[in-house]
Amino acid sequence: MSECAETDELFMEAALEEARAAAIRGEVPVGAVAVSEGQIVSRAGNRTILDCDPAAHAEIIALRLAAQHLRNYRLLDVSLYVTIEPCAMCAGAMIQARIARLVYGADDLKGGAVRSCFSVLDHPQLNHRVEVTSGVLAEASATLLKDFFAARR
Repeated sequence: MSECAETDELFMEAALEEARAAAIRGEVPVGAVAVSEGQIVSRAGNRTILDCDPAAHAEIIALRLAAQHLRNYRLLDVSLYVTIEPCAMCAGAMIQARIARLVYGADDLKGGAVRSCFSVLDHPQLNHRVEVTSGVLAEASATLLKDFFAARR
């Protein structure tokens, strides 16, 4: 395994920790961590129910916290690690923040906006491109979601 793959798995584990914490709160188990210069600068799990906010996805919260931490709304050197393929809202926020890289776990066949349903991040009319790595700890991410929804049925 390459050093980059090992690093990606390490940060994805942190995102999975956030997803597990979200599940304990009764939220859909999605987690995200923002990384700058090899350090986690923010971490979050879904909080839509807790915050009574449809925009409180893990990715949005992690981007907001990273911007506050770095004191810049442009997150040019930030990599965002997310347990599931981001939705259109979150992918749009990544473009607005100008993140450098997205690393995600499992594909979201019902709402993913990176490649499954839409291709927001590489739309030819956009003026920013995000490097994407998918499938990092995908099985663990997918299992967490499947188990969460199975317990609710």
